[in-house]
Amino acid sequence: MTSAVTTDTSARPGYGQLLRTPGALGFLLPGFAARLPFGMLTISILLLVQHTTGSYANAGIVAAVTGISMALCAPVMGNLTDRRGQSAVLLPVVLIHSAAVTGLAALALAGAPLWALAAAAIPAGASVPQVGPMVRARWAAKLEGSPLLPTAAAFESVTDEFTFVVGPVLATALCTGIHPAAGLITEAALSLLGGLLFAAQRRTQPPAHVQATGEAKRVSALTSPGLRVLIVAFLGIGAVFGGMQVSLAAFSNEIGNPGANGLLYGVFAAGNMIAGIACGAIAWKIGPRRRLLFGYIGLTAFASLLWTADSTVLLAALGLFVGLCIAPALITGYTMVESLIPANARTEAFTWLTGAVAFGQAIAVIVAGRLTDAHGSSYGFLVPLAATALALVTLLALRSKLAPQAPSRIVNASSTHESATEADAGDAPENAAEAAPDTTPETASATAEENVTGTAARRGRQRDLTTV
Repeated sequence: MTSAVTTDTSARPGYGQLLRTPGALGFLLPGFAARLPFGMLTISILLLVQHTTGSYANAGIVAAVTGISMALCAPVMGNLTDRRGQSAVLLPVVLIHSAAVTGLAALALAGAPLWALAAAAIPAGASVPQVGPMVRARWAAKLEGSPLLPTAAAFESVTDEFTFVVGPVLATALCTGIHPAAGLITEAALSLLGGLLFAAQRRTQPPAHVQATGEAKRVSALTSPGLRVLIVAFLGIGAVFGGMQVSLAAFSNEIGNPGANGLLYGVFAAGNMIAGIACGAIAWKIGPRRRLLFGYIGLTAFASLLWTADSTVLLAALGLFVGLCIAPALITGYTMVESLIPANARTEAFTWLTGAVAFGQAIAVIVAGRLTDAHGSSYGFLVPLAATALALVTLLALRSKLAPQAPSRIVNASSTHESATEADAGDAPENAAEAAPDTTPETASATAEENVTGTAARRGRQRDLTTV
């Protein structure tokens, strides 16, 4: 069971201060070991199935089925985790996942038909351990109301990107240098070992939210309009990951150097990781919605140029800039969950976002695989362009939905009081910051929302909600 920590707000929040949080290293290290396999799964399936069937389209279908089943089941797993506790859910899940992935690899090596591979991919994806959302939920529980929470979100995004750097490179090296199935077998083994070690860290896991007799019915995190907008944004980001994985692999084969795939994807993910480190170290002067929009505009702009790359150097450069733009959007999106979703539904909210990335990646893998087989890698790069453009239009049109929500509006089904319109709450943080340039965005946001509510008793919580 965890409790919010008291932090020294006089010191500038940073990674060093974050890592000194009591109990943090105890769940971070096994958490990383359990998350690394997630970065290996899709590329390992792509390389193995493409090797056994000779088709990127078939490989894309199997990888997509894995991603879609994960996206659909991740929120269910998150909901169960919020209600039952992390260890109770994670222990059986890692056992099922390791067995399912091993079975998928065996079927592929046996030359099983496409339908059998797709069927085996369903349990492999549905049982992907949601360790990343669980780690974020632990941070949210320990740092609730702390200025370190945005730093924790940045740290987690950096960790995610590090797994996306190491995971695909490791999987590619195993599949091309040892055996086509080595990537999946390693993924299964690491998932089992890392998951069991993480589940053993019971002291830092958030308490299970058991519904008491007479308590209002718990509402799904998906009822938050802001979360639904973030899901669209994360679908676009997932499409970038999926389109890049397929198209970079095809491009590397086209130039006669399959090993370049790991290098190109590593440069792309490294840009993401570098930007993530910077995001956590910057004392931001603009609100989270603007950071999300600016990052997404840059992501769409650079993604729209990928299809024009005709050399390894140019493609690596564009991939680097695409990666640099993904991190601000991801970090900001995950950070905003604390202000949009109550504590008893945050693991579910994080899994919706993680699932959105997986679902976007899955659809992109299918579409990019078809386009690549028919027309070459340059057409596969059109998928990130289209997906990010559509997501950006949605973000611009519905940005007011990302305003911090008052607790009474999101905790339970019986809460119907809305003390301010979404437009008022959404404009208050950013407008207040513009009107008072000598104050921090957090202070200006809190002041503006206090004027809207007019209730002094809720000021402390409103300030917590607008910190990120």
